[in-house]
Amino acid sequence: MSWTADEIAAIAAAEIPEGAFVNLGIGQPERIADFIPAGREVVLHSENGILGMGPRPPAAEEDMELINAGKKPVTLIPGGAFFHHADSFAMIRGGHIDICVLGAYEVAANGDIANWTTGKGGVPAVGGAMDLVAGARSVRVITTHTTRAGRPKLLQTLSLPATGRGVVDRIYTELGIFKPMGEAYRLLRAAPGETLEAIAARTGAPLRQAD
Repeated sequence: MSWTADEIAAIAAAEIPEGAFVNLGIGQPERIADFIPAGREVVLHSENGILGMGPRPPAAEEDMELINAGKKPVTLIPGGAFFHHADSFAMIRGGHIDICVLGAYEVAANGDIANWTTGKGGVPAVGGAMDLVAGARSVRVITTHTTRAGRPKLLQTLSLPATGRGVVDRIYTELGIFKPMGEAYRLLRAAPGETLEAIAARTGAPLRQAD
């Protein structure tokens, strides 16, 4: 009964407020572009130099000259623009991004995030993540609740090198929506059929029910 990847993207998209400037990280966060609620103005940013990014184009209508940071074809909404990536990073570093949504290998209960390397023997791939967690006003994460081996990704403390410290304020997984609280996570919403106890058994830190 857990949420699908598309359902998670739709839930995360619904929580983005009107008028927000939003950067979508590579991987699952990219799906959010396809689920922005109709009639809501959200300006999507991609660090390779797009402002006003739209959803994926229909099949056979892709333009490989218009891609996001993950090298996937996208569209451009009316009024959208593309520009040098140095200008794009100036937007990020200048604090002009309201929300960034990133993937993660691990998140800690105090809001730390690790998403640029899997540690010793791993291939580092930081991209713009460190700039985004430092420059965006709100950092949100979409990730699977556990690794393929079944190890929790929501932990008490990170075991991998950090991308940012104390920056994450919301996490979306197939099991629910969570908020780091310092020593524990707060369950804001559970996926259908999931209970606090069942989710807690797959979480690497204390889990509390929201009021």
